[in-house]
Amino acid sequence: MARGTARRFDMLLEFLRLETTGGRLLLLATGVALLWANLPGGTYEQFWSMRPPSSAVLDALHLDLSLADWVTDGLLTIFFFVAGLEVKRELTVGELAGWRAAALPVAAALGGMAVPAVVAIVVSGGAAAHGGAWAIPVATDIAFALGVLALAGSTLPSGVRVLLLSLAVIDDLGAIALVGVLFAHDVRLWWLAGGLVLCLVYGLLHRLRRAPAWLVVPIAVGAWVFVHGGGVHATVTGIVLGLLTPVHTRNGEDESACNRLLHRLHPVSVGAVVPIFALAAAGIPLAAAGDAFGDPVARGAAVALLVGKPAGIMLGSWLAVRTRLGALPPEVGWGDVLPVAMLGGVGYTVSLLIARLSVPGTGADTAAAAVLCASVVAAVLATVLVRRRGSTRPTGATR
Repeated sequence: MARGTARRFDMLLEFLRLETTGGRLLLLATGVALLWANLPGGTYEQFWSMRPPSSAVLDALHLDLSLADWVTDGLLTIFFFVAGLEVKRELTVGELAGWRAAALPVAAALGGMAVPAVVAIVVSGGAAAHGGAWAIPVATDIAFALGVLALAGSTLPSGVRVLLLSLAVIDDLGAIALVGVLFAHDVRLWWLAGGLVLCLVYGLLHRLRRAPAWLVVPIAVGAWVFVHGGGVHATVTGIVLGLLTPVHTRNGEDESACNRLLHRLHPVSVGAVVPIFALAAAGIPLAAAGDAFGDPVARGAAVALLVGKPAGIMLGSWLAVRTRLGALPPEVGWGDVLPVAMLGGVGYTVSLLIARLSVPGTGADTAAAAVLCASVVAAVLATVLVRRRGSTRPTGATR
């Protein structure tokens, strides 16, 4: 019985590691959230606004949070920790090792952040310039975008996936840095200093020896508590800790701490963290979707995701190749980059987070509705482009 249970558990983990799984679970959670939010009785809002009983300890640690805040500030940190691990591995020993290999996705990601931010401000008539709403379209949803590519792009060269993963992780890194800067409030420097010290202790322990979970997990949680108490959005802690995790093996280890944690936490991120976040953030009243076209911030975010994001990624990629700072991956042509750029318009996870943080009141629902609609349209257009490219791409195509 125990052996059969262990086998089924292993099969579940392997299923969660499939790139198509994340996108499917995200869509399922979104559908449930939309249905739940539009049921009579207001149970959706009541559930996610629940708070723990008042406690002097929670108040002192600034942790008197609603359930929705625990998801966006706490649980989502695991997602960004995994993103930090992925970018550290790719830049150190992966496909992006070396400045020339990294130049293309970095340039693509920077273009994919700057251009949509400008488009959002222009299309919104300047409304998105206030409160940080211009940052809504700067990020790409890793799980959703890779899931679409895995489902539709099996005939494309492997370099296409590497490019998409790289630019998505890098612009998510940039987006969460923006979150930390734009939405910091009542900054407390001593708390932040404590968080920085604990992050450095985490990195030092990993470098000195194979640090046991019973030691590093409390340190990581403590770092999160201090950063959150310091007034900075605590998901930044996940990125910092991920970048501090060693990629190379040490002291006779069979695998590096980075690979070990990625293997263990990727299924958790895909199978639990991202769907739960979607369940908490995507519950939008249908009336908000109808108002999205009339709201300048929402309209600016949607156009920026659908037009600005692909244009920025293409422009950044072209500039990197044109200036010879970077090169397209082997067997990848510009016709392959276009669907990747379109997939960049799938903002979703981080875009929803920024929409909730930057737009006050019911406007947050309208902005979130625009993000959802634009992400779905971008995914559909990218699927068409990927399949068309896969069916027409000549064998041995060059860049």
